[in-house]
Amino acid sequence: MLKDKIVLITGASAGIGAACATTFAREGCRLILAARRLDKLTALAGKLKEDHGAACHTLELDVRDREKVDTAIAGLPSEWAAIDILVNNAGLSRGLDKVQEGLPSDWEEMIDTNVKGLLWLSRAVMPGMVARDRGHVINIGSIAGRQVYPGGNVYCATKFAVRALTQGMRIDLLGTKVRCSSVDPGMVETEFSEVRFHGDTGRAAKTYQSFPPLKAEDIAETVLFCATRPPHVNIHDILIMPQDQAAVYASHPRGIGKDL
Repeated sequence: MLKDKIVLITGASAGIGAACATTFAREGCRLILAARRLDKLTALAGKLKEDHGAACHTLELDVRDREKVDTAIAGLPSEWAAIDILVNNAGLSRGLDKVQEGLPSDWEEMIDTNVKGLLWLSRAVMPGMVARDRGHVINIGSIAGRQVYPGGNVYCATKFAVRALTQGMRIDLLGTKVRCSSVDPGMVETEFSEVRFHGDTGRAAKTYQSFPPLKAEDIAETVLFCATRPPHVNIHDILIMPQDQAAVYASHPRGIGKDL
């Protein structure tokens, strides 16, 4: 179903983005891998070529930079230009501070990446999808776009914005055959917490000690499910949580290493 489809994935150098790249490569897709860390993209592209025979085009790209996003998409070689699936995965969180104690630089980084970055990529890619009357935009949201938790203020606000933008895109795409979906995970073990705590690996590791979290591969398989529905079916959104997490603030402290 997806063989030879062109899939653009942002934040593809690690975590959910890299897992999505592996999953789509397995399905025979051609991949445009975008992220800031070109060395990791190059290594991933090599592995996907070796393991799955996947054709990959890498883009060293910071989604916060609108001009560079526009230039990168407009400058794609003709054989890579007709993007079939856009996975807006690039995103991050910084800190767990109260608003009255927060760092404006953290706020700007989250807003510029999670909201503006998603907009810049979507604005650059969606016109081509509409012109071809086919395509699928899949935004990676979060449980934080549905429930606010202590210290999550600005990060949650950005993910609430992603949820609203996804709904708005679906309305704007009515009358076309371009689909738009959102996959909203609960706790997933990736570099997310290490980034949130500015490289404090010890503090980040404690995030995942209470119960077994989701894995990046779980989210990638969910993204694939959205992308492989029949053309008349559009998955609006999927909320996916670990078994031991019922809400952002409600979990069962089973502990790692115990029976799942």
